[in-house]
Amino acid sequence: MKIALDAMGGDFAPDSIVDGSILATKEESGFEIVLVGQEDKINECIAKKKNFNSDRIKIVNAPSVIEMSDSPSKALRSKKDSSIAVMNQLHKNGEVNAVISMGNTGACMSFSLFTLGRIKGVIRPTIGAFMPSLHGVTLIIDVGAVAECKPENLYQFAVMGSIYYKLIMGIENPSVGLLSIGEEEEKGTELTKEALQLLKPSKLNFKGYVEGRDILNGKTNIVVCDGFVGNTILKFAESVMPFISTKLKQNIDSPLTKVGGILVRPAFRQLKADLDPEEYGGVPLLGVNGISIIGHGSSNPKSVKNSIFVARRMINEKLNLKIAEALS
Repeated sequence: MKIALDAMGGDFAPDSIVDGSILATKEESGFEIVLVGQEDKINECIAKKKNFNSDRIKIVNAPSVIEMSDSPSKALRSKKDSSIAVMNQLHKNGEVNAVISMGNTGACMSFSLFTLGRIKGVIRPTIGAFMPSLHGVTLIIDVGAVAECKPENLYQFAVMGSIYYKLIMGIENPSVGLLSIGEEEEKGTELTKEALQLLKPSKLNFKGYVEGRDILNGKTNIVVCDGFVGNTILKFAESVMPFISTKLKQNIDSPLTKVGGILVRPAFRQLKADLDPEEYGGVPLLGVNGISIIGHGSSNPKSVKNSIFVARRMINEKLNLKIAEALS
């Protein structure tokens, strides 16, 4: 099994990508890593590492880099020799079994869809994100792949999300909720009302409408919404922990509150860990005819390592075959 990584993608590339690859190969066996990117910069980074395993980590040169500011359409036309483009081509050619990038999300989705194509039956690929809840974690899907959806898109997101959640969390029949502004069926938009009628008779463990507050309450394992709403929720959630930390530091300024702050510090460390997206690594672009994992731009080595393990699991569990069977 070979897993390709975009060595130039992310805020801390190539260092975090190389370090994460080293961590993964030290912890687990049975796979090889292919680092795709500017060979001189990758080698320069590797030269600083004392624990580099040259037997399981290889390099494939890709001269150009897609920046975070590049538009996906422009990158698709003009950067066909970029690390994202080259690793997707390797995947299509069967030279690697999965690709991972912490770089430009739009470009990752565009190149994977253009190069690998869609699984038969999939209208639009989707991407989800995990969020902690009172009862484990909630998968929000879609979080930006499809901003304007049709009812059929939301139905397929629910199907693909259920398969993915089961594989990752081990829950046999995960519950699904459709995000709306109330639990009553007459509420919502035309989109949610029509999607509701597709989901109600399905074989999914569908619980009906859920509201925004139900995400953290963990009312359902999966919350389905269009990409515009999902991305807004995700970006807001990413600001919560920094906001809480800053407000706590501002308010703990007297001797008495400082003592109290010291006493509750372990609890806040655990809260920070629960809200840490690095614990889950990247998430697959569900619906493409391959395994394409997309991670956060600020991913550290731990997140890169976990993304590699997610990719390996999706390969072993035959994720795409199960999606194709479910949508056939």
